[in-house]
Amino acid sequence: MNRSLTALIADDSASIRLVLSITLSDAGIKVIEASNGQEALAAAEKQQFDFVITDINMPVMDGVDLIKQLRTLPNYRFTPILTLTNLNSDNIKQQLKDAGATGWVQKPFGPQNLLKTIEKLAA
Repeated sequence: MNRSLTALIADDSASIRLVLSITLSDAGIKVIEASNGQEALAAAEKQQFDFVITDINMPVMDGVDLIKQLRTLPNYRFTPILTLTNLNSDNIKQQLKDAGATGWVQKPFGPQNLLKTIEKLAA
């Protein structure tokens, strides 16, 4: 990637956060982690991120609610937001689109595919 990016990752799975963190860090992207949507929203209110990657199913605040809340913040109206999901239904995709998600990555994901998607969104 050609510039320094900062990503916010929201996932209740420590192992998924670790894989994402390593993948993004190896690509030169600074990563801040949150274990649920509420933690992610608090982080986003304190700092601007270049993009957000969120799981959908999380305790406290799920990914759909996180996306809706982020989209109410002026600095996040156009920030790319990717969701990670193992759900592949048209219903959930429509919910994500309605909430303001930029796109989604199907679990399990390949690190190279994730980075290609991020590169397209961050361009």
